[in-house]
Amino acid sequence: MNNEITHSGAWGIALIMIVVASWVFYRYFAPKTWREWASAGVVQAFIIALYAEMYGFPLTIYFLARFFGLDRLNLNANLWSSLVGLGETGMIISMLIGYVLLFAGISMFIEGWRELYKARQNNKLITTGLYRYVRHPQYTGLFIGLFGEGVVHWPTLFSVGLFPVIVLAYYLLARSEEKRVLEQFGDEYRLYQKKVPMFIPQIGQWRQIFKRSSDKDVHTD
Repeated sequence: MNNEITHSGAWGIALIMIVVASWVFYRYFAPKTWREWASAGVVQAFIIALYAEMYGFPLTIYFLARFFGLDRLNLNANLWSSLVGLGETGMIISMLIGYVLLFAGISMFIEGWRELYKARQNNKLITTGLYRYVRHPQYTGLFIGLFGEGVVHWPTLFSVGLFPVIVLAYYLLARSEEKRVLEQFGDEYRLYQKKVPMFIPQIGQWRQIFKRSSDKDVHTD
């Protein structure tokens, strides 16, 4: 294969992005139990695989171009634009959509962490803020951000394959966490569970969620 992908081989940039993304993730997640470390390990693998292919060696594009005959004139773009033959234009579109999802997810992730931290400081059950819409806004934000960056913006065999594994891992982690919360708050939390979904809010609530996530001056109701 003779085509060179212009952004490949930038291992310094790949390393910087891996370090920055990992710092943001561990800064706000801070795993403690073995279940949390196991789930975090899958996310860490996702981050490394994603940026290693984005700036280092684009294994997925090379593999699919060789075995599935992608249009080699479009190999300087990402996988989606190579598949549909839109080249750089398709890459820009997917990049913009992916970054919107990424930053929206990060904002939700951080705001959920702040609200939960304050509730734990006061040893109280939190049902306001982002928690009035979903029971685990941190994980919802994580899913949105990873989907935007690793599936929409720069999909690879590893990132697309690992994404459902991450969702499953955090679903199991959330169930384990809720068992502990039930022991602490009992019927109060059972009532909350019945009223509020775990990860996916009602369709009409997405706007309020993103508005609250982006409003850094309001953290309590």
